[in-house]
Amino acid sequence: MKVAKLTIIGGGNLGSAIAEGLIDKGLFSPSQITITRRRTKLLEHFKEKGVIVTNNNLEATEGASIVLLAVKPYQLELVIKEISPSLTKETILVSLATGVSSEQIEQYCGVKLPVFRAMPNTAIEIGESMTCISSYNATQKQEEEVLHLFEQMGQALIVPEELMAASTVLAACGIAFAMRFIRAATQGGIEIGFGSRLALQIAAQTVKGAADLIIQKGNHPEDEIDKVTTPRGVTISGLNEMEHQGFSSSLIKGLLTSFNKIENGK
Repeated sequence: MKVAKLTIIGGGNLGSAIAEGLIDKGLFSPSQITITRRRTKLLEHFKEKGVIVTNNNLEATEGASIVLLAVKPYQLELVIKEISPSLTKETILVSLATGVSSEQIEQYCGVKLPVFRAMPNTAIEIGESMTCISSYNATQKQEEEVLHLFEQMGQALIVPEELMAASTVLAACGIAFAMRFIRAATQGGIEIGFGSRLALQIAAQTVKGAADLIIQKGNHPEDEIDKVTTPRGVTISGLNEMEHQGFSSSLIKGLLTSFNKIENGK
């Protein structure tokens, strides 16, 4: 990847996780990365590695081939207008903010340039994110560059921009929904006799194994469920009771509620 300089505006949890991932994978040397934050003392560990750390967003963006905007949606307009003097038509701009369209981002820039929106989830911290990406005004080569960037930190794919809200719900919110299942399974495990730590270990590894089965084998979840459900067995009895109590329905309704919150802004 021939990028001389990558800038991350916003060295919070997400921005820092991305910087760590790129350095750990060897995609960039620390000196190629510039990261900003108001309180630069919180980025001291990056500075010790050789990363350029500053609180000057405009200065940080000058000469950058790729600029990642790891800021909140309400901060996006102000930050883009702040750095706009250093943006050119070749600058690849990647927004990690939810709900702000590429067209709106381009308007903030005041110049036509390739704009990407990326929605990773918190598993990016350990290189296991599911990141959905949309592109605007970008060439195929630029799409491949941004895709390759996020593939260093998990799986990544390009989706139409109209699916970015849905991607946020299914991937970014979805990791919290999966965590809630693990917590509930842990609580159930405690009730049937396990200690809390052991119950959590069993529940978490079971979910990990289930996900890996689907990812590695490419089977539909029901195909794998059929392998462990026998006539009058304990598994089918438990599954049916969960369905009677609205398990699948409540999960789907939760996804739709989060989606409508993004779409309607309420």
